[in-house]
Amino acid sequence: MEIINFLSDASQYLRVSNRRKKLRQPGQGYDYVAEIKSGREMVKSLHPKRMQLRLLEIIPETPTTKTFRFERTDAPLPPFRPGQYINLFLNVDGVLTSRPYSISSPPETDTLDLTVKEKPGGFVSPYLLNELQVGDELQTTGPKGKFYYEALTDGGDLVFLAGGSGITPFMSILKDALLISQVEPIKIHLIYGSRHLEDVIFGLELAELAVNHPNFNFSLVISEPPPRFEGLTGFLDANLIRQQLADLESNEIPDLAHKKFYICGPNEMYKFCLAALIELGVPTHRIKRELYGPPDDVTLEPGWPEEIAADQIWRVEIAGLKHIQAPAGEPLMNSLERHGIVVPAVCRAGSCSACRVRLLSGRVFLPAGARLRESDRKNGYIHSCVAYPLEDLTIRL
Repeated sequence: MEIINFLSDASQYLRVSNRRKKLRQPGQGYDYVAEIKSGREMVKSLHPKRMQLRLLEIIPETPTTKTFRFERTDAPLPPFRPGQYINLFLNVDGVLTSRPYSISSPPETDTLDLTVKEKPGGFVSPYLLNELQVGDELQTTGPKGKFYYEALTDGGDLVFLAGGSGITPFMSILKDALLISQVEPIKIHLIYGSRHLEDVIFGLELAELAVNHPNFNFSLVISEPPPRFEGLTGFLDANLIRQQLADLESNEIPDLAHKKFYICGPNEMYKFCLAALIELGVPTHRIKRELYGPPDDVTLEPGWPEEIAADQIWRVEIAGLKHIQAPAGEPLMNSLERHGIVVPAVCRAGSCSACRVRLLSGRVFLPAGARLRESDRKNGYIHSCVAYPLEDLTIRL
């Protein structure tokens, strides 16, 4: 009886609807179809899934680092939050792959800067640094990520902890924040750690910004200083952070619980700096960090099985496609790409879940920083960008 009543109601609704369409005269009511289409086009322009970029200029920064300045050719650059990144899609020696890079330029310009540091033994960075030429065109994602300054929640007292090439998102955030500080009170202290003095990226520019902006303090720390170096040395530990944040006149440590800390750098740096901030009494909700990709040596991560070597080879069956050989010490996504299987990717750091695949059988290792959704975990999905095979696997794309 309920089904009959439902069908009757549905039939009556259709009759009334059709009658109203026939009675409606031109010009009566408002047709939202065009507006909906216009809205969709606006959303696409503000949040493009893909962008086409052309390389305009290559700017040497250090002996191992270059800034690549791009223009967008298929549409105007979309707005982005300083600190966000884009993912470059590349064909390196016949291998289709991608890598995320933070935007180092502020959003007020018509161009987009990516600053790339060479990674020893890397696959993509040597290609970009040695092969990319002015005029080359690349496809990328639109701006992504949540590592940016949020005035409503972060306040106006900021501390940036950067390591190595982790300085790149801070340059975008810093330039934008200093512009905002002309109308809003913002205080920024950047503590930047680098192994060698010659590897400091944006060093002169940062020093000049500190001279010209009283609300910006810049502390450069070198862990392996040259002879007769008179600057700060060591690591970004609790003592050094405490000393650098002390009031210059009273030498007293301010209340760190009201500061907002941002961390970006190598994975080893996160553990070091997080421990230091906890020691200093900084609440975890006052700490923001940017993911920095998979670890350089996953076998050093907590929980890695000691009996499995990084070069141990496992058989990975891709259901309905083929099987490949994958080393234990390499992210599953990298192994798939080397065998011509392209998995959607954005962050490549275990956060966005774009690269998730379903694990049908076998075991994988996920580093502690991998942010797997609980629903994915329950349904057997893994992030292939930070999943390492611990035995033979069967997966479904």
